[in-house]
This record gives sequence, C-alpha cells and structure tokens, in this order.
Amino acid sequence: MATRRCLHSLIRQASALLYRDHASVRFLATPLPRPNQRDLGTLTAKFAPLSANPGSGRHEHRSPARHFSSNRGEDDGDTEDGEEDDDDDDDDEEEVAEFSEDEDVENVSVSISGSRREYSPEEKAAEAAAIGYKVIGPLEKSDNVFKPYEPVFAVVQIGSHQFKASNGDCIFTEKLKFCEVNDKLLLNKVLLLGSRSQTIVGRPIVPDAAVHAVVEEHALDAKVLIFKKKRRKNYRRTKGHRQELTKLRITDIQGIEKPEPVEKQKPPKTPGKKQEKVAVAA
Repeated sequence: MATRRCLHSLIRQASALLYRDHASVRFLATPLPRPNQRDLGTLTAKFAPLSANPGSGRHEHRSPARHFSSNRGEDDGDTEDGEEDDDDDDDDEEEVAEFSEDEDVENVSVSISGSRREYSPEEKAAEAAAIGYKVIGPLEKSDNVFKPYEPVFAVVQIGSHQFKASNGDCIFTEKLKFCEVNDKLLLNKVLLLGSRSQTIVGRPIVPDAAVHAVVEEHALDAKVLIFKKKRRKNYRRTKGHRQELTKLRITDIQGIEKPEPVEKQKPPKTPGKKQEKVAVAA
C-alpha cells in the first residue's frame, strides 16, 4: 500500500514537470506502462528520504522546499488555510477577551472610586483610637466649655503630630474623621503632664490621663504653591494645595493634681491727702 502511494506521487510529480512543456502534452495522453515489482523496489529505495518528509506534489513548482506526500495537495491547502483562519479567530477572541477584561477592571475601579466605604461603629472606634482620640458625643447646653484658666499643661499626640496645650487653648490638627462640629473628643495619647509643682512623663503614654476637647470647625489651611521647572526643557508646572484642618478647643486636662487658685487680695485704698498750697511771699 505504501509503495502504491509512493508510485502515484512520483507519477504526479513527473506529470507536473512534463506539463510545463507544451510539446509533452501528447506524451501525457498516452497511458503509462505498469512498473514491475523490481522497478518499484528500486524507486522506493531511491526516494526513501523524500517519503519521510511528505509534501504536496501539486505545489512543487511554486515552493521547492516542500516535499510530496500521500495526501492530496488540495486537502493540504485547505487545512493550512483553515489553520490560518483558526489562528486569526483565536487572536480575535483573545483581543475581545482582553478588551472585556479591561472594561470590567475600569467598571470596578469606577464603582469603587464613586462609592464611599461604609465603616461599622467598631471600625470607626478602632481607627480613631489608632489616631489618638475618641468621639464621646455631641456637645450639650449644660456643658461648661469656657472654664477659668488652670496652670496645667499637657503634651498630646494626634496622628504623627504633638501639641502642647492648656485648658482654653485652640489647636489645629489634620482633618479628623468620624467627627462633626460641636462633638466632644477625648484625647487619650498624653505624653507629658506638667504644673507648677510636678511633672509627669509618660513611657510613652501617661496612664489614667486624658485631655477633653471640642470640635469647633473644619477649615482649610493657607494655599501652598508647588512650582516645578526643568531648565532648557520648556517645562514649568504650578500647583496649589490647601491642607484640610480641624480646629479643637481644649476644655479640661485630667490626670494631675491641679493647684488651687490663689486669690490675690487687693490692698485697701488709703485716702490720699491733699497738699495744701503754701503762699510764697514775694
């Protein structure tokens, strides 16, 4: 069976070579003699390396690198075209899949950026404690915010900044989340307490110490200009930035003995004696 296929392929190759010459058309009309078994053996031994690498006999004159095979040339061309079409379809499908994935990622990013995250009360309390404060509640009318001055000060840490304050002072911090205007705050990261008679240093925080404050407003700091320039490159960029701030008023400091205020007694006024005018003799 293999020898018959090899023989048919050789006949096709010979007919393709003879068909180029118009004078050989008559030769094609005459039937070819049937070869003997001995001739088949010699032919198969001679063209064994060619049969090992099959190719198309019909397209031999176009692409000499191809080798003839038992399969028909038309089928080979169809299969090759079909494979190319399949490859193109696969590439198109991959491009469509990538485009759809990009669209999904964009939609997800838009949905994430457009919607705000909702925090639970436990998450709010934990994040506020990490910054250094605790929201107690809104300010009531019975609360006495403006108290007389007490000679006590405290060093408080809020976020990554430290502030020295006494009762009645106002401090500006970076905008604090989860608190509104007129909310009472408890600043629990107290690093140092001091008065006229004693000083308490924390390691790093003073235990059982707290500073009470009230949120007065959320404001913006003065504008800061950021200017960038690269010389000889025609590159100049100017940007402005206004930092968001929160204004806190310190109402009370706890954790240290407060000295009793000493009332200064004013000395009684003595009635002034009027100087008598003395007449001078001329």
